[in-house]
Amino acid sequence: MKIGFIGLGNVGGKLAGSLIRNGHDVTVRDLNPELVAEYVARGAKEAVSPAALGEAVDVIITCLPSPAASAAVAEGEDGFLAVMRPGQVWMEMSTTDYAEVLRLGPLVEARGGLFMECPVSGGCHRADTGNISIFAAGPREGFERVLPVLTTLGRRVLHTGDWGTASQLKVMTNFLCTAHLVALAEALTVCKAVGLDMNTTYEAIRISSGNSFVHETESQVILNGSRDINFTMDLVSKDVGLFDKIAQETGVPVEMSPLIVRLFKEGEAAFGPREFSPNIIRRYEEPVGIKVLGTGFPDQMVDDEPEEQGYEVVPRR
Repeated sequence: MKIGFIGLGNVGGKLAGSLIRNGHDVTVRDLNPELVAEYVARGAKEAVSPAALGEAVDVIITCLPSPAASAAVAEGEDGFLAVMRPGQVWMEMSTTDYAEVLRLGPLVEARGGLFMECPVSGGCHRADTGNISIFAAGPREGFERVLPVLTTLGRRVLHTGDWGTASQLKVMTNFLCTAHLVALAEALTVCKAVGLDMNTTYEAIRISSGNSFVHETESQVILNGSRDINFTMDLVSKDVGLFDKIAQETGVPVEMSPLIVRLFKEGEAAFGPREFSPNIIRRYEEPVGIKVLGTGFPDQMVDDEPEEQGYEVVPRR
């Protein structure tokens, strides 16, 4: 099976690397020629356009920063949608708007192709080792067809149902992740301000009911000072904004998501849209003139789990 991968950014590049590392025939496309050259050196082929990529492969995977970017490579000049053929597959792994998924799916079906939305969750460090989690939405027979690819890209794979469900669940998990990031930023700054040892504070949270995946990852790069989690404030604003949009459309009177949207929009304005998202802690550090740091924490997260073949997660009934 020949696979084309469009989008070699923080997450996409690592996912493409898993395919190459596991012996798949991979063709890549990205606007950054340096990234393309890096993956060609690792064994991939290069496509000069999305359309050229589409003509050369059986499966097209996109992992891009916005719904507009995905639409552009599919429908724009030299887009791959115009050359899709019966039996071909498009796996959309970007974090996107579920309404956009519902719009694009029928366009692929009209050309005889299979459309699956497959966003990922778990951090860049797990994408790098093939241990990330994947939500996959689309017809069950389509899910079973792409499952061998998904279990190479990720460890835990969940079929979420019809188109749109994976995107809705993905932005929900990103909302929860961001809510705890903000809570941790406040908690760590208060503990620093009161004079607590930050290494001890980290362990107190880790072994307690206050622990979370976000604490075990993002708190470490906060305490290192790098704040480098390979994710930026503008992307947080996009993802939480998508969740907030769903809440508004359904009429649920949410209170936290509008607050988090506002906090990160203000963070973008104050620190820059491409500032690392854990640096939302600067909102709390700077007014009181402190820096929340520990000792011995890594500057980036590295997945210490061995790479293993993925598997389907089946919901209890």
